[in-house]
Amino acid sequence: MKKSYFFVVFLVGITAYSQQIADTIEQKKLKEIHIIGERYSKSTQAIKHISQKETEFQKSQNTADLLANTGTISVQKSQQGGGSPVLRGFEANKILLLVDGIRMNNLIYRAGHLQNIITVDENSLEQIDVLFGPASTVFGSDALGGVINMRTKQPMFLPQTNNKVFSGNLMSRYNSANNGSTQYFDVNFAGKRWSSLSSFSYNSYGDLRMGDTRNGKNESFGERPQYVETLNNVDYLVQNNNPLIQKFSGYKQYNAMQKVIFQPDKNTQHSLNLQYSTSSDVPRYDRLTDPSGSGLKFAVWNYGPQKRFLSAYKFSKQKALFNSDMNLGLSYQNIEESRISRKFNENKTKSQVEKVNIFAFNADFRRKLGTGDFLYGAEFFYDDLNSTATSSNRITGIVTPTDTRYPNGINHTLRADIFATYCERINETTYYNLGIRTGYSSLKSTITNNSFFQLPYEVIKQDNLTYSGTAGITKNINSTKLAFNLASGYRVPNVDDLGKLFESVPGTLIVPNPDIAPEKSVTADLTVAFGQGKRIQFDNTVYYTRLFDAIVTDHFLYNGQSSVIYEGVESEVFAMQNKGNAYISGLSSTLKIIITEPLILYGMVNFTRGEILDHVENTPLDHIPPMYGKVGLKYENQLMLLDFYMLFNGKKDIRDYSMNGEDNEQYAPQGGMPSWQTINFKTSFTVDKNLSLYAGIENILDLQYRVFASGINASGRNISVAAKYHF
Repeated sequence: MKKSYFFVVFLVGITAYSQQIADTIEQKKLKEIHIIGERYSKSTQAIKHISQKETEFQKSQNTADLLANTGTISVQKSQQGGGSPVLRGFEANKILLLVDGIRMNNLIYRAGHLQNIITVDENSLEQIDVLFGPASTVFGSDALGGVINMRTKQPMFLPQTNNKVFSGNLMSRYNSANNGSTQYFDVNFAGKRWSSLSSFSYNSYGDLRMGDTRNGKNESFGERPQYVETLNNVDYLVQNNNPLIQKFSGYKQYNAMQKVIFQPDKNTQHSLNLQYSTSSDVPRYDRLTDPSGSGLKFAVWNYGPQKRFLSAYKFSKQKALFNSDMNLGLSYQNIEESRISRKFNENKTKSQVEKVNIFAFNADFRRKLGTGDFLYGAEFFYDDLNSTATSSNRITGIVTPTDTRYPNGINHTLRADIFATYCERINETTYYNLGIRTGYSSLKSTITNNSFFQLPYEVIKQDNLTYSGTAGITKNINSTKLAFNLASGYRVPNVDDLGKLFESVPGTLIVPNPDIAPEKSVTADLTVAFGQGKRIQFDNTVYYTRLFDAIVTDHFLYNGQSSVIYEGVESEVFAMQNKGNAYISGLSSTLKIIITEPLILYGMVNFTRGEILDHVENTPLDHIPPMYGKVGLKYENQLMLLDFYMLFNGKKDIRDYSMNGEDNEQYAPQGGMPSWQTINFKTSFTVDKNLSLYAGIENILDLQYRVFASGINASGRNISVAAKYHF
């Protein structure tokens, strides 16, 4: 199948080259067109844009680290090869990930912590748009906390490249904390009608070194005193010569992208978007540190190579149906994930493999309606899953089937939605927007072999009608901006919610629960921004979200029992359940002071609180980070950029953890996660128009710390150097 992908790319490239020869005869230049901007281009909700310039300056090791470094997004990590963003107290399958406007979320996106965002190469990004707050009206299910849209670079035509047919970039980066290196290149082919962009990156990260400086009065925490080595099929517990080195946290990743655009006339555009990402095995570091008696529980616990393939075609035309600008999109994604585990000195290695296919079609239309902007459209999604598992004996070599993570029969979901939004300017200072979406979703899972873990049913089936709406108004008064939004959101249960069977932590088993309803939310937020365009700018957003039928993990009865024997261990039974109502409230503030034109003082801080509402006593909601933010001093001119900044987190007391949720209290110090602050410095120099140099020191004081809910310590002092050459 892979050969056919490359054959398609080859044919497209040959066709593009032939057309370029013909275009040299034609003198008329065609302008680049953008038929429809992003669906949220007229939105009144809070949006943060991370530019390509900022991405290149930060030189983060993956997309999750890039988001964490903004100071506006908290990111959890269970291993170095991961990163799970949190938006307004929502995480994982409660926020929506997009790449080039295409949904990444699928039927196995879990409620825990996700590492899927790192499969999008940060080096290929043109911009990241982060929408804070519900966006289900525009994007459908899962967008409860917000949306992260990762927009990759677009091919450029001759007018954009100063008539250079071929141009591109080479980049190399090194990081000391994990002996990490990245090599990246892209090449652009520019014609008058055709353009093409190809990119590739290789990332190699060794074991991550944590900080050595004790965090205030707190005890040292997270050091790796011992690890497991295997010799002649025997596992040995080995003392770590340097406990600051987090053994078996390294991994490798490969990314490739091919884009082609054909523009036959100034009103029409065809585009092809191919992306592929894969990795080595990624050790799940937190599980490798799980204790068992005086030793360790696991000798092996890896995520197998995480593979993501995307193929997308888009047709755009101005003044098409009903005089509307039109975008038609057709996409296919193939995702493969696996989990490989073996307990200490046991001979059986368990491998669970999930293969997902995602088919999608969308039709977006935009036109003027009266004095306003009217966007409407429809979209269809079909996901299917094949879940398998085997047990391999390392002594005998015998491979036998075993229990799967998800139902081992048919698993598929179908969604069909229509939506419309309208934005109108009332006067020069005031505009509003309205939106509505409705749709239908269907899910079916079957259990072919029910002998590994006897469940009381063999078919799980759900059908749901979905709906959401939004309304917002923005008013500018001199240099002050006021914006109010009221929006609903929803998330339809997926196969992970309804049919998952897995050991969450030692002694805790999550079992399927087919009786879950969609969770819904209503959010009101108010933004007050002072000093727009002035030397002192101060923005504040306060929000309140009410969750209905919130899906959380809680105690459950399986065949009337609260505990069962699973893989030889007595385990408490839990399941995903609708637990009534919950709330999340918070405040985000940013301050920017232009001291002089090249010198800027900036800062941002975020507070979040969330609880499950109960008649007896409210309990903490999971995924709620402590107070966090960033403050810094930046100097920039045409030749250099200097940024001296501090990232900080407040304390998360153990009583504020959700003990049945995904806060991972077992990987926190006694009493909860202490507060921390890191001092960092980064710089870039433009040597000439083609060459740029980058350098930085992160965690200068070599602080030993861990981000809330994470299972691995953060990097210690890290020196990074990089160079980028444009040709």
